[in-house]
Amino acid sequence: METPSKPIKSLAVLCSGGDSSGMNPAIRSVVRTAIGLGIDIYGIYRGYTGLLEGNIQKLSLSSVSNIIQRGGTILDTSRCEEFHTAEVRQEAAHLLARKHIDGLIVIGGNGSFTGAMNLHQEHDLPIIGIPATIDNDISGTEYTIGFNTAVQTAIEAVDKIRDTASAHARTFLVEVMGRTASSIALQVGLCTGAEQVILSNQAIDYQAIVDNIHKGKARGKTSSIIIVAEGEKAGLSYQIKEILMNQYDVGVHVCILGHIQRGGSPTAIDRTIASKMGYAAVHALCEGKYAHVTAFNKGEIEIVPLTQCLGKKTEVTDSQLELIRALAI
Repeated sequence: METPSKPIKSLAVLCSGGDSSGMNPAIRSVVRTAIGLGIDIYGIYRGYTGLLEGNIQKLSLSSVSNIIQRGGTILDTSRCEEFHTAEVRQEAAHLLARKHIDGLIVIGGNGSFTGAMNLHQEHDLPIIGIPATIDNDISGTEYTIGFNTAVQTAIEAVDKIRDTASAHARTFLVEVMGRTASSIALQVGLCTGAEQVILSNQAIDYQAIVDNIHKGKARGKTSSIIIVAEGEKAGLSYQIKEILMNQYDVGVHVCILGHIQRGGSPTAIDRTIASKMGYAAVHALCEGKYAHVTAFNKGEIEIVPLTQCLGKKTEVTDSQLELIRALAI
């Protein structure tokens, strides 16, 4: 454990990158924990962009009243390309120093954590990260805030699509978010009884898809749901649709769920983990852990070095895919 050079008297918190449900419960926990410890707490609005603009306001207990059930983030968020340069980060550090802010809590994903790590290394700024992204792809932690809510939202949507697919005897390609991560697609595929899951980081076996559809029809099945992981950008489902229709004469319909997966009231799981992480983040800074992350591993919150959480999580998906295939016969 690092030894603090001086006691933490004031902290700031910001959200960076894509929003995810559960950020507000995390903010609420940070604010109330800090105030309970006698620490002044400031909110930085619009992430690193807001930091550079000096968009910083002192927060009170009432600032975070009635937000635990709200999606999005009351602090707003942004993606700040300028923060990639050392000169810009230096100005950010100077601004925090002028505001007499002793430490920073960053709620976000890999890119946000990289910026935080640079701030710490270049200016010795005490930093704690809280992992929040619907993709659930941050290394060093089994869970990131927002994942469960995004999955639940997608499940509810797919269940509705299944009703229409059955009524009209159709096959649907339902595209979910996650970029290059496959966590959402796999979880949604399993929980909705999808006939197939297509991952963006694997070669697509079109003949296997077609054979599976025909196999279902042969035993009296009139509809199919195929979950598609979006990949680097949305629209992979339309490419798949064109190939299936033009080369295999298989008619399919596309539904891209898109950003509805980001919003919505956070689930109990996200509220609980976010609240625990916010509490742990403040205490970690007070204990002198100056470049760490509140990770969720083996059912517990633990404080791990920030260096362990800068990369993308490598997922083992074969067993999950095999389970989905076994249950979709």
